[in-house]
Amino acid sequence: MTEEPIPDIHFMRITCTTLNQICDLSGTLSPAHRHMVADNVRSVAEAFFSPSAWMRAIYADETPIGFIMTHTGSDYEDGIDCPGVFLWRFMIGGPWQGKGYGKRALEKLIQHLKAMGIPLLYTSCGQGEGSPEGFYRKLGFIPTGGHYGDEIELVLHLDTYPITVPVMVDSRSEETQ
Repeated sequence: MTEEPIPDIHFMRITCTTLNQICDLSGTLSPAHRHMVADNVRSVAEAFFSPSAWMRAIYADETPIGFIMTHTGSDYEDGIDCPGVFLWRFMIGGPWQGKGYGKRALEKLIQHLKAMGIPLLYTSCGQGEGSPEGFYRKLGFIPTGGHYGDEIELVLHLDTYPITVPVMVDSRSEETQ
């Protein structure tokens, strides 16, 4: 039995040609997970109206598998009171869950934020069936004691987070470099 190659997990802009694919990913979630995260169509719309939002589709090689959105700074109108970067939305489609892709995607984000000198990453999540709390805690997020409505707030200290994202090797030969 041969092992499947590890796909390249990366972010790409959402375009008019990929929008439907990204929005359709919400329908691949279990009912419990759908209850825990807003549909991607709503997230894309909210990002469009928030100057503090950054959003991307998550890909495994050429296949769209998820959605990620952050928010920078405190913005009363967006309902986010955070002193830094807030992971506003994050989802991996049902067929791609449990493969480590979510962790690798977040580590890509963490690597990017660390390079920018961002010390903390905040998020929030609901509790109960389908909650991502355990996933976030395994990554090192800890509760702050704060809340966003009925969701608990969590924070990750980026300066002490050990990045385990595989390094992509340049396949060009020495002669062409």
